[in-house]
Amino acid sequence: MPKTLMDFVAAARERVNHVSADELLEMRQSRDDLLIVDVREESEFAAGHIPGARLIPRGTLEGAADPAYPKRDPELCKARQRPIVVYCATGGRSAMAADTLQQMGFEEVYNLAGGFENWAAEDLPVEEA
Repeated sequence: MPKTLMDFVAAARERVNHVSADELLEMRQSRDDLLIVDVREESEFAAGHIPGARLIPRGTLEGAADPAYPKRDPELCKARQRPIVVYCATGGRSAMAADTLQQMGFEEVYNLAGGFENWAAEDLPVEEA
């Protein structure tokens, strides 16, 4: 039977570490080198995002993370030893993104459990573009 999107998401979720909104809030305060990556689309990011998050849509992640690619993201490329938390709307796209970054050699990658929807529901800081 062919795999579905949810099959890919479930497999990625099993391979990555997850942090709660409260844990991310704590990491923001205690880890100066933390990189937060929003893998949603530009319109989603503009409507609201975690303060300080860097927008790298899921569809461009591999290129952005590859130092040899012409359209790389310099900050992401230099973050292989930094803690990185990725998030999307609910945690599916970001689970796949976290899994991809781990496969690309990033050492400390986390997926925000419940994504931005959970972050916002907890009344945590939100910024608009």
